[in-house]
Amino acid sequence: MSKTYDKYYVPEQSPWPIVGAVALFMIAFGAGNFVNEVTRNKEGYGGYLLLAGVAVLLFMLVGWFRNVIDESMHGLYSKQMDRSFRQGMSWFIFSEVMFFAAFFGALFYARIIAMPWLDGASNNAMTAQLLWPDFSAHWPMTKTPGGTETTAMPWQGLPLYNTLILLTSSVTLHFAHVGLEQGKRVQLKLMLTLTVLLGVAFLACQAYEYIHAYRDLGLKLDSGIYGNTFFLLTGFHGMHVTLGAIFLLVILLRILLKNHFTAHNHFAFQAAAWYWHFVDVVWLCLFVFVYVL
Repeated sequence: MSKTYDKYYVPEQSPWPIVGAVALFMIAFGAGNFVNEVTRNKEGYGGYLLLAGVAVLLFMLVGWFRNVIDESMHGLYSKQMDRSFRQGMSWFIFSEVMFFAAFFGALFYARIIAMPWLDGASNNAMTAQLLWPDFSAHWPMTKTPGGTETTAMPWQGLPLYNTLILLTSSVTLHFAHVGLEQGKRVQLKLMLTLTVLLGVAFLACQAYEYIHAYRDLGLKLDSGIYGNTFFLLTGFHGMHVTLGAIFLLVILLRILLKNHFTAHNHFAFQAAAWYWHFVDVVWLCLFVFVYVL
């Protein structure tokens, strides 16, 4: 009795992984130099290299997305490939969880361990007297040992509005998913469009918040451990929201222009939804531990 084996598509060699690696290297190197230039108030090439890296990354995403979409629409993928995509997206989101866990760990270490030690907790009384005699452990630390003073970002106002915007975007995305599964294409298009617009609104509000922090509060990257952790956590989250918004925009364009996805074949939509809900959960943690507490 013969067995029937499912096909497994093996794509041809692709240039996109190496292009993506080059783009990420340019972004990392450019961002590092740009931050150094900003903190030292000097000119350099870091910003230009960062923008070039982002441009190359967008070029890679467009090319790679196009190839994968073409392969999927031509029926080249099997159930095993579908499982591979799901496993890949799951591991990717897990790696992002670990990424943010490292930054939250740095925040908690500074607040719970390092600051009490500097204030003489445990057996560090002499250490506190030698390093920073006038230090008082409180968070946020708005005055650095060098005398730089800043103002903490309050949770009321724009951060609260941004939280409501992002939570609302998760609701609209859920209803878009329901519309797709139930064959309600109008609901799908409307709710997904609202989700993308809410994501753009969130990013615009965060950009205004950064301008307000620098201009009015004196809250900058060099404003001690509080400024460092604030901009690293919110900045990396904003980068992830940008990527998620691009992901959702690609899905929306596929639906509007090509009428892609069905109730039984829409993992690309589902993967984008997973990612968007992930950045929403991260923002809730940020809002609680960075702004409220």
